[in-house]
Amino acid sequence: MIGPLYAESLRGAPVDLEYADGRRVPLDASRWLEPIDGDEVMVSRCVAPTLDVGSGPGRLTVALTRRGVAALGIDVTPQAVRLTRRAGGLALCRDVFGRVPGSGRWATALLADGNIGIGGDPVALLRRMRELVRPGGEVIAEVAAPGTGSTVDLVRLRRDGVAGPWFRWAGVSATDLPALAGVSGFTMTGRQERSGRWFAVLS
Repeated sequence: MIGPLYAESLRGAPVDLEYADGRRVPLDASRWLEPIDGDEVMVSRCVAPTLDVGSGPGRLTVALTRRGVAALGIDVTPQAVRLTRRAGGLALCRDVFGRVPGSGRWATALLADGNIGIGGDPVALLRRMRELVRPGGEVIAEVAAPGTGSTVDLVRLRRDGVAGPWFRWAGVSATDLPALAGVSGFTMTGRQERSGRWFAVLS
């Protein structure tokens, strides 16, 4: 789906996210290599086995591991998985909709950096998360600010004259999340802003 251009962006190459309407914005995936202000909101809630979905280069997986919390990152990009392992985290190259170790037993699952948009269908993703976390478990999702419109876009990655395949990606507003959670088997039990980022707890 994301492919080699995402791996190039992780290495610092200038890669854009291109929308079907022609808009282009820099991806800059290398920013996910280091801690980002607001990460502590998610990390501090994780005290038992945690699944980091769409973990990228693994900054959250590694942070949890260093705190003594059992954590596994899953990502579809081999380069991202290699970077996580190199930094001391445990990661597998997996699609969240495929076979995931520990299914139904994770205490917490993370959808950081807008990863609630994976697949372009937040309800389908949240229903999958309901299968992955144990009864009473939590999902911590990073979402768009309240009042922001939720979106589903067709996008692809582009660098110079090379473009990757189109894929669907969603953006979810904190305002819309309670309804999406409700039809997915969750209740939104908390919401917090930190450093311009919004986080919601689903249980």
